[in-house]
Amino acid sequence: MSSTVQSLRRGLVLAALAAAVWGAPARLLAQAPAPAPAPTPTPTLPLPDDPARAQRLAWFKQAKYGMFIHFGLYAIPAGEWKGKTIPGIGEWIMNRAKIPVTEYELLAKQFNPVKFNADEWVQLAQDAGMKYMVITSKHHDGFALFDSKVSTWDIVDATPFKRDLLKELAAACQRKGMPLGFYYSQAQDWHEKGGAGNDWDFGPDQGPDGKELKDYDGYLRGKAEPQVRELLTSYGPVALIWFDTPRMMSKERGQRFVDIVRTLQPKTLIDGRLGVAGDYVSTGDNVIPGTAPADAWEVPATINHTWGFRKDDRDWKSPGDITFKLVDIASKGGNYLLNVGPMSDGVIPPASQASLREVGRWLKVNGEAVYGAGPSPWGDEAGEPSARGTKDLRGQPLFLSRNEWRATTRPGRIYLTFFQEPRVPFALPPLKNAVKRVYRLADGAPVETKADGERTLLNIARPFPDPMATVIVVEIEGDAVTK
Repeated sequence: MSSTVQSLRRGLVLAALAAAVWGAPARLLAQAPAPAPAPTPTPTLPLPDDPARAQRLAWFKQAKYGMFIHFGLYAIPAGEWKGKTIPGIGEWIMNRAKIPVTEYELLAKQFNPVKFNADEWVQLAQDAGMKYMVITSKHHDGFALFDSKVSTWDIVDATPFKRDLLKELAAACQRKGMPLGFYYSQAQDWHEKGGAGNDWDFGPDQGPDGKELKDYDGYLRGKAEPQVRELLTSYGPVALIWFDTPRMMSKERGQRFVDIVRTLQPKTLIDGRLGVAGDYVSTGDNVIPGTAPADAWEVPATINHTWGFRKDDRDWKSPGDITFKLVDIASKGGNYLLNVGPMSDGVIPPASQASLREVGRWLKVNGEAVYGAGPSPWGDEAGEPSARGTKDLRGQPLFLSRNEWRATTRPGRIYLTFFQEPRVPFALPPLKNAVKRVYRLADGAPVETKADGERTLLNIARPFPDPMATVIVVEIEGDAVTK
């Protein structure tokens, strides 16, 4: 879904309604988040805090912003099969078009991303201000972007490229100090008879009574579990494993993957979509909650409306939209994992690169308000649930988002990021701490303050030097806000 600019008055109304649903600024809503291709599983809550988990999460909570990469054979058809446009997200084309395994395998003979450059990918992430990367090592089509010893359905054995893409990316990340994680589709594998999801070649996964109709454990033990071991033993330190769509993942099956990760790389994080508790919560695709769902959480999101490249989807999120979402998520204590979908030649679409680099330029100046920053001491500024019990487009309780400003914190400091210019003196929310100093983060310019009874008013100069987002720093007595 995307909004269309009409008359100014009508456009503002439409944008405000969209912002209420999606949690993005009305003035920046040129794109709405892409819907998920299938129902997103309820996020699995992490285990209770323990010292080992806290240590694993330390870097993650500092990072705040990461790059997701969906790359694979699906970048070749790029949303089109046999001359027909296939609706849906790019990496699901095998499922959406019901492409037989024997036909889909022919794509491997065409897959030759000769313009792939691992150092350029990592440099883009760094230019964008992203602090970790996660790439699809194997998506639902079962194709591995690495040299697997348990299957020949991989980039080295089945394509003319003949190079281990993950090996090259891992080496580039290690050279540049960039944490690297791997997405791995543990349950769905449309290439294997025992894997979940392929009902057009291999029939349904389960009968009407819920009885499993495939050798699912044979697939897990014969391919999925060994490949996860390969990822954890052949590519250096792995920041995290990003599992997905946990179909038929019983507690016992999920625990087998947990044991593999904890045994081989104890510091590696596990996301929230394994089917059993991981280290942090993964929200639904493109879903930014109104309040924090856990102490550690992450929003996986697209930069247009697809994860894998589609040649007909050029509706890129603007730098302002991305910046708002990043700060909004950080103000609630979460991480933003924003996706790019490279083209089949290995090049990340230039338009998406441009948006990311623009956000990166903003972060170079204002990153202190994001990286390692704590959540807002208030939260009311984000909005409130609908009092009428209205549902959003996903059938969830509607959260009426506000988009004027957000707050993040560090000991002794509050960062107010404004996305709209205050037209009157800005009243700080309830705050018992004495205010020591107020200034603009970008240039240190002082901001005039005035006492108004028990409130402190900020006279913020207009126009803003950066209309996309301007950060005001409020230094206070004491480390934490007292309300």
